[in-house]
Amino acid sequence: MAVAEFLYSACSITATASTDRHYSSSSFLPSKAYGPSWSLRLLKSDPPGLQLTSSPRRQQACKLVCSAAPQQVEAPAPAASVAVSPSLNGKPKLESSECYGVFCLHYDFKTDGETRAWKKLIKVAVSGAAGMISNHLLFKIASGEVFGQDQPVALRLLGSERSFQALEGVAMELEDSLFPLLREVSVGIDPYEVFKEAEWALLIGAKPRGPGMERGDLLDINGKIFAKQGRALNAVASRNVKVIVVGNPCNTNTLICLKNAPNIPAKNFHALTRLDENRAKCQLALKAGVFYDKVSNMTIWGNHSTTQVPDFLNARILGLPVTEVITDTQWLEHEFTQKVQKRGGELIKKWGRSSAASTAVSIVDAIRSLVFPTPEGDWFSSAVYTNGNPYGIADDIVFSMPCRSKGYGDYELVEDVIIDDFLRQRIKKSEAELLAEKKCVAHLTGDIFRFKKCNLNGNGYCDLPGDTMLPGEQ
Repeated sequence: MAVAEFLYSACSITATASTDRHYSSSSFLPSKAYGPSWSLRLLKSDPPGLQLTSSPRRQQACKLVCSAAPQQVEAPAPAASVAVSPSLNGKPKLESSECYGVFCLHYDFKTDGETRAWKKLIKVAVSGAAGMISNHLLFKIASGEVFGQDQPVALRLLGSERSFQALEGVAMELEDSLFPLLREVSVGIDPYEVFKEAEWALLIGAKPRGPGMERGDLLDINGKIFAKQGRALNAVASRNVKVIVVGNPCNTNTLICLKNAPNIPAKNFHALTRLDENRAKCQLALKAGVFYDKVSNMTIWGNHSTTQVPDFLNARILGLPVTEVITDTQWLEHEFTQKVQKRGGELIKKWGRSSAASTAVSIVDAIRSLVFPTPEGDWFSSAVYTNGNPYGIADDIVFSMPCRSKGYGDYELVEDVIIDDFLRQRIKKSEAELLAEKKCVAHLTGDIFRFKKCNLNGNGYCDLPGDTMLPGEQ
């Protein structure tokens, strides 16, 4: 019998390995025979290294035990099996959402001055981890660019059955990059495993909109993904986990996610509109003939769609109101918004692919805006829950608004903004769209009976005001 024991700070696992690959859920890959089983033992008192033995016997029993504070778990996660088998390079690997390769080793942070000066390890879960956006993002996180050069991180990578081998490839590249701050990497396809004790959840994975697909159909398909992930976060993540949703339609996906995670503060959920903000800053800088770091106080209001409102009224260039630097009112009121909205589509025409790298950079910007204090007098855009907002925007939707942060992952809405009739009219249009999207997904948020209207399938009643998907995301 081959036995694998893993003991480390967050989790205690005892597993019996087999020559077969076993899973507890029907959504996992089918069982498949492998070569001789392995025994791996890593204890805190052991010296770094692997002790491997093989055995011809086959044993199917497998047990996983994880400890967590009672107040951190709303409900037990589905049982999961662990199987250990040789990887391509001859080292043992785990087929559940557990440690990968060299990241199974224990590191003693007390052995040198550098690690003693580091902060406490944080756990970052990333869905869609085998995709192009993540391919740029994960290495920025591991390098210290996101959370700081004194912040060790553990990466929890979530994929699908189809992308599992690609996830292992990502883990191998992270191994080979030798990032000193990257202390743990695990891969898996079950959010109840991957999200355990996560302090940040970056939800990137989503189905892209295909030819002929209506926006309402995409809301339903991706909404089910984010409903499941919300339930998983509610069950096993840190009670103060910060969630950034990237998968589109991201505003309403965020609403679905937070509605399915009632034990996590709604304030902790964000939909990404930072790429829209960055694009708006770039266009203003180009028009004004300045470098883009001279543009500040840029707000994207509303939905991540063609109803989004890039706000030139409150933005500043070189500390001056934009309208004093750029006097072309026609350009500001019409061409500026269109340039921001169409930027993704133009990029695809030029390059033949979507904006993965700049999206990853904008995720980094969004996280850093929450982790570190906002510069005095400035603010940033994030789509957040609207309850209690000071702008008169309808409650119970996720709407991009101006935010400030004192750091530590928290934020507050900016109150000292000007909203004239022109800006108000555009904000209301985006608000109406998000209220319509909310009705479309009422069956996923628990509001189906409140609206008292559904389609023949029992789903939310969907009557969207036209096709507002951003070019490049269709």
